[in-house]
Amino acid sequence: MRHAESGGLTAERRAFHEQVRLEAGARFAAGGKTAVIAKELRVSERSVERRRRARREGGPEALRSAGSAKVPRISVAQSAVLEEELGRGPAAHGFEDQRKISGGPWAGFRW
Repeated sequence: MRHAESGGLTAERRAFHEQVRLEAGARFAAGGKTAVIAKELRVSERSVERRRRARREGGPEALRSAGSAKVPRISVAQSAVLEEELGRGPAAHGFEDQRKISGGPWAGFRW
């Protein structure tokens, strides 16, 4: 389940998914069939095949979680510059006032 404010799984859900992947890895090592593993772990066969390939190419460690996929879009330094520029206001950037453009951003756009 994705969460709007964080853009990804919670730490608990990541840990749960990692545990399922590690369990699948143990079953791969024991010679388990893809369809059986998928049914028992309640995941798709495609997911099991992907994890089997990852384990084959990267070993058991390839099944571990890499952590949150969320990466900041801007750096801390860029964020500081942005805050400073926003604080200067619209006039400092060539706008006459703080009013919105009539009609909004889609004014003049024809469907």
